[in-house]
Amino acid sequence: MAEEKAKASEEQLAYANFLSKGTWTALGLLVVLFIVYLSGILPNVVDFEKIQVYWKMRSSDFIHLTNSPTGWGWLPLINHGDMLPYIGIALLAGMTILSYLRILPIFLKKKDKPFTIIVLIELAVLLLAASGILTAGGH
Repeated sequence: MAEEKAKASEEQLAYANFLSKGTWTALGLLVVLFIVYLSGILPNVVDFEKIQVYWKMRSSDFIHLTNSPTGWGWLPLINHGDMLPYIGIALLAGMTILSYLRILPIFLKKKDKPFTIIVLIELAVLLLAASGILTAGGH
């Protein structure tokens, strides 16, 4: 009795390939943007020379003293060197959402209603969480 190897479905392969390529792209972008930050080409929100002073602080004190943004507040400050790497971080964090968007058309084409509904619910939950509308804790 020969064992048959399990094969990945079209949507599993699409999800995995997209997630893999997107993750490596985001990591590469993160490295490049961090090098731009270190180069000092752009001004920073937090003075590069003073960053060591802030390392020991609690995050709430750091945010207050440096007037650093929270949540999506970094987006309008994207022209600053220390905010630029957030693009790579956001892309890396958003890869699950983008991967679900990649496989949604496959489920729609197959008319697979249960998985289409599951993907849509997952997307709604992830987008709501990423939006910052819902908050928890003392932030």
